[in-house]
Amino acid sequence: MKYSRFCFLVITVLMVGLAWAAEPTFTKPTSTDKCPVCGMFVAKYPDFVAGIIFKDGSYAVFDGVKDMLKYFLDMSKYERSRTHSDVKSAYVTNYYSMDIIDAYEAFYVIGSDVHGPMGNEFIPFDKESQAQEFMRDHKGKAIVRFKEITTAMIQKMD
Repeated sequence: MKYSRFCFLVITVLMVGLAWAAEPTFTKPTSTDKCPVCGMFVAKYPDFVAGIIFKDGSYAVFDGVKDMLKYFLDMSKYERSRTHSDVKSAYVTNYYSMDIIDAYEAFYVIGSDVHGPMGNEFIPFDKESQAQEFMRDHKGKAIVRFKEITTAMIQKMD
């Protein structure tokens, strides 16, 4: 009997510890969440939601990938206390499935005829084949990966 209580206690402690240590996940933007780049209310644009989750559990949400990238590439401009080392994860909304996907792993189509809330936009997909299909259907100019995106590319889209 004592052994089973001990096992139960150990398992409970482990489960609580794992739950507490779990990586923060995407949470749907609230009606008061504003994009730190443009000031727009993010919840109005669920098809284009992007976000960054910080290691301390806080987050920043954006009304599109372009604004998230502006923030990420020049974080000190928007929040002086933040650096890239504070970032735990980043996510974007897959254009076709509307699923939340890893921003670092996504394929982005640029130069298409599809616009987001802030005009020209990086259109994200989790599969390269989806990006290629979208590019053909929507006159996209190129497919890029997160690490390839530069401030100059973003400026051309503004």
